[in-house]
Amino acid sequence: MQINPPSPSRDAYAALRFRDFRLLFIGRLIWQLGEQMLNVAVGWEIYERTGDPLALGIVGLVQVLPVIMLAIPAGHVADRFPRKGVLLVTQTVLALSALGLALISSTQGSLWVFYLILLVTGIGAAFNSPALSALSTQTVPPEHFPNAATWTSSSWQLASMIGPALGGLLIALFESADEIYLLNMVSCSVFVAILLLIRPRPFQRKNEPLSRKTLMAGIDYIRQDRVIFGAITLDMFAVLLGGATALLPIYAKDILQVGPDGLGWLRAAPSVGALLMAFLIANLPPFRHAGQTLLWAVAGFGIATIIFGISQSFWLSLLMLFLLGALDNISVVIRQTLLLIRTPDQMRGRVSAVNSVFIGASNELGSFQSGVAAALLGPIGAVVTGGIGTLLVVAVIAWQFPRLRELKELV
Repeated sequence: MQINPPSPSRDAYAALRFRDFRLLFIGRLIWQLGEQMLNVAVGWEIYERTGDPLALGIVGLVQVLPVIMLAIPAGHVADRFPRKGVLLVTQTVLALSALGLALISSTQGSLWVFYLILLVTGIGAAFNSPALSALSTQTVPPEHFPNAATWTSSSWQLASMIGPALGGLLIALFESADEIYLLNMVSCSVFVAILLLIRPRPFQRKNEPLSRKTLMAGIDYIRQDRVIFGAITLDMFAVLLGGATALLPIYAKDILQVGPDGLGWLRAAPSVGALLMAFLIANLPPFRHAGQTLLWAVAGFGIATIIFGISQSFWLSLLMLFLLGALDNISVVIRQTLLLIRTPDQMRGRVSAVNSVFIGASNELGSFQSGVAAALLGPIGAVVTGGIGTLLVVAVIAWQFPRLRELKELV
């Protein structure tokens, strides 16, 4: 049942007026809350048990390898089979993985088994991401895709704002991460229950035989669309070089000395900024110079990263992380809107899968890169050089992708 959807041009809540999108929004939010708490718990437990920044980098590596290796077949699955069914399977895998982490944590089991379970989590995420992204387009009409992209980003940012803070507080309260893993299992299970209530409209599936051409169609499509290619490349390298999130446990414990509850606030600060930016984007007129806005936002991301890296003040660090989130969300909304609007429905799974490789690689490989750089340069040196690298990436992308630079309105 839908609630009187008005004109999409000015209604900030247009997508939320559709029942299935509301359900998907709520389910996604609950699952992502658990996921964000789990990320804090994993980072804190690994660093507590090892004291080694490289061990934090390995966490990102074991989670991104399945995304890179399985993204192409995962996109094909999302375009070949019902996306809701794919999500039911992947969320079940993620719930069981969370239960495994709880068991290993409570018994202080081998770290290698811990990493193995994280690898299974990465496999589930590899198939989850393209199916979830493509399913959202089956819950709203095409004219509401830009608004849906904004609220999709908002759900992740809201979870990222509440989840880390709550996760940090619970770790401090229980003095262990076991309960966080169990909460993550519950959040996945709730999402499964909500998915069963969703009735997505059918999408046009092409029963093409499995071949190299069908598997590589998403890559070929993105490579030919220079605007999408430029936007994804910009985001990937900016986050790969400029991401400081993986080192926040070190900043919380050794540099700012604020403990696990302070870590929760540090993790939440980017999402506070991103969420406020999402509300602004939803209520303001559409971007008129989307390409230039994207480039300036990523440049600001790099500058804020540098200032965060050298900060010795908890409050200044919070402010810079707030700005990082706000500026990053501009990039996220523009990129997601481009993907939704410019991609044919029967290819959305494969294109979303390629996008998940770019973005997943930047987030998780960024964690690995940050861990290695911190081991070599120290955490401050790693963050500052990453911010400088982000500024260089903006300059190169602006030069190499003039169509992105000159992009006006998104629709």
